[in-house]
Amino acid sequence: MRSFLKIFLATLVALIVFTLALFFAFSAIIGSATSPSKPAIGKDAVLVLDLNQQLDEQARNSPLNTLFDNPSNNVPGLYDVVRMIDYAKSDSSIKGIYIKADGNENGYAASEELRQALVAFKKSNKFIIAYGNVIPESSYYVATIADKIYCNPAGGVEWNGFSVDLVFLKGLLDKLEIKPEIFYAGKFKSATEPLRATQMTDANRLQTTIWLNDIYNNLLIRTAEARHSDTATLHNLANSGAVQTANDALKYNLVDGLKYDDELKADISKRLKKDADDDINFVSFGKYAKAVNFTKNGSGGKINIIYAQGDIVDGKGDRDQIGSDDFVKLIRKARLDDDVKAIVFRVNSPGGSAMASEAIWREIILAKKAKPVVVSMGDYAASGGYYISCAADSVFANETTITGSIGVFSVLANMKDFFNNKLGVTFDGVKTAPYADLGSISRPLTDPEKHFIQASIDTIYSTFKTRVADGRKKDTAYIDSIAQGRVWIGNRAIGIGLVDRTGTLQDAVNCAARMAKLTDYRTREYPEQKTWLEQLTDQSYSVEGQQKALVKEIGQQQYTLLQKAKQLSETINIPQARLPFYFEWR
Repeated sequence: MRSFLKIFLATLVALIVFTLALFFAFSAIIGSATSPSKPAIGKDAVLVLDLNQQLDEQARNSPLNTLFDNPSNNVPGLYDVVRMIDYAKSDSSIKGIYIKADGNENGYAASEELRQALVAFKKSNKFIIAYGNVIPESSYYVATIADKIYCNPAGGVEWNGFSVDLVFLKGLLDKLEIKPEIFYAGKFKSATEPLRATQMTDANRLQTTIWLNDIYNNLLIRTAEARHSDTATLHNLANSGAVQTANDALKYNLVDGLKYDDELKADISKRLKKDADDDINFVSFGKYAKAVNFTKNGSGGKINIIYAQGDIVDGKGDRDQIGSDDFVKLIRKARLDDDVKAIVFRVNSPGGSAMASEAIWREIILAKKAKPVVVSMGDYAASGGYYISCAADSVFANETTITGSIGVFSVLANMKDFFNNKLGVTFDGVKTAPYADLGSISRPLTDPEKHFIQASIDTIYSTFKTRVADGRKKDTAYIDSIAQGRVWIGNRAIGIGLVDRTGTLQDAVNCAARMAKLTDYRTREYPEQKTWLEQLTDQSYSVEGQQKALVKEIGQQQYTLLQKAKQLSETINIPQARLPFYFEWR
């Protein structure tokens, strides 16, 4: 018994000590996460802008990076990076910026904002160097602002123009005997074309040709300016396929030299007045965000910046969606807060649910009666994305923002023949009224039901046009002439009155301050960032990890097709104000 007591007490004491040690260790980790120290930047630092890192509207900070105080792997938001580039102009510890240009995960308008920030940075007389093994045009657009562009001698520059490839599913659906019931308003509203056609309609081909060439011309103009060339010469290089190797890129002045990685580092070391073998103090924007106060917040009135990124959905939505419930609350909170003097609504959305768009539009209308509301458009603010933008006091877009697409569609699925003939499955049931099962996948729509749905789509479209006409102070007949689901680029949208002016998010913030008569202001950004503990318990963060694993396993293109199929299934029976595509440029 005495031996047992000794062992028992010793085990108990060890357990208590271990528990206390674990408690204090965990407390230390929590303490460092909740009040992290600022990392030291050091001297002769070079900021690294990796274009292959996707910059969303708001920062994406991993809870594990926060927990273990590893800020370098965090991904700031686009506006954060723009403001940090501006801050770095006068930061004596930052000597230059290194652009990694092997690829670009950011959209054209986002790249445009980055490029404009780099143009301003260049005026500080600090260097900008761009380098890539193989530089696609999407990266090259940003890289053109650099003092020097280098590529790997075994690599090169892709210079072959832009293209858009659309996937059409009608043939597949025919083989499966699935008959989609399609309703739409607007001759350019091409979102349903993949389900009802085997190739682009003439209207869609026309609008796509125009906006794609607008974006391409923007690349040519910016490149010609930066490389002291002309657009005709650059266009001919693409048409003739003249740029196939790194030597071709050098020959035609698309790059300034061919260097391996060690030679690039030696070039940067020389600019820093260091020996070639010395380590270079490369600093990621994730680390820089934690090290410096780049927001320049004053002590005056408050301007709320509300980021609306993703598909517009009914209800709450997740972190990559614009849930009507959540955003109505955010706008209402800003409207009712007397300390908030203006609202900047940053929209980066291809649209989505028409009902959710209407709910958000209504809250913008109420907010505008109380204080200035300014919209800043990102890569997309189209269809439902334009619906929630059109009522603002002032609307800013980037030159290449994809906007407009004022139209509506709805898709229902008749899968009777698929289930009957392919699977041998039949349906039967009872109902209390003729239209009680309207929208069922087990049967086709009747003619009266088709009339009901088309009338509903026409009514939503009419309401949409009225919202735009009221917001833009235009006649509804004129709005109808530029609507019809047609897609417009930011520059053209100004000419037809859908947008007030081109400008960045910072330009929109400055405008809001002027409208609110604020000479000194501070900004607050919404939705608010979650704490590391909230992130760890948030299911959407684990889903994001699963998505990354799936992309790694099946590839980005296959994953994109899977996502499009999922988005299509989510639109069934829900009237949509949605853009027909995401433009992925290379």
